[in-house]
Amino acid sequence: MQRQVLIVDDEEAVCQMVGKVLTAAGMEPLALTSSSRALDLLDRKKFDMVFFDLHMAAPDGMELARHLRRSPWNRNTPIILISDDQRPCAMSVGFEAGANFFLYKPIDKERLLKLIRATQGTIDYGRRRTRRVSLRSMVKLSSGSDVLEGETIDVSLCGLLVKAGRTLAQGTPVRVSLELAPRTKPVVGAGLVARVLDGNLMGIQLDQLSVAESERLQEFLLPLLPIR
Repeated sequence: MQRQVLIVDDEEAVCQMVGKVLTAAGMEPLALTSSSRALDLLDRKKFDMVFFDLHMAAPDGMELARHLRRSPWNRNTPIILISDDQRPCAMSVGFEAGANFFLYKPIDKERLLKLIRATQGTIDYGRRRTRRVSLRSMVKLSSGSDVLEGETIDVSLCGLLVKAGRTLAQGTPVRVSLELAPRTKPVVGAGLVARVLDGNLMGIQLDQLSVAESERLQEFLLPLLPIR
């Protein structure tokens, strides 16, 4: 599967140039010259890397970066801000908004390629975090006094697809107790119902695991995940 990259810049020439370099590097670019179209896309689609123009009509690159860091699917995605503003204060605010790198105009292709290479480790780890493993395990979901028991269809390092007798509403916070193997202590943490599908299926986002519980889940799943 090709790595998918979102480019948001109101200059068509910048989108085309960055897109050509990404395509040559084996990636699949999606370019937008309207930043308002990016907000919904960031909430619906997982990207391996994003390029945001710092200064655009609202939402600008800063706003998009902050929005992305709140996205359930893209909060760990590398952000590269494209800018012609080289003031230290602009860089500081950009990093505070969640940016990982700055790419200055006029864009140098060699610099762009170096940034792409620099993100590879983060991209690969992010892809492994969201890579699903088919796994049938018992899981208990609790929301207040409401308790559901179900079975996982697949599991990743950051979420579960669960089939139960009924569903909870999208956005419902849940306490999760996942049995990875018989006669082992379940992985316990908190998350939310990220999506509800037909057939009493729910996508559960795991976003509040302790370090110890996260390590236990990683130890179990990582050997089952392909590197690519």
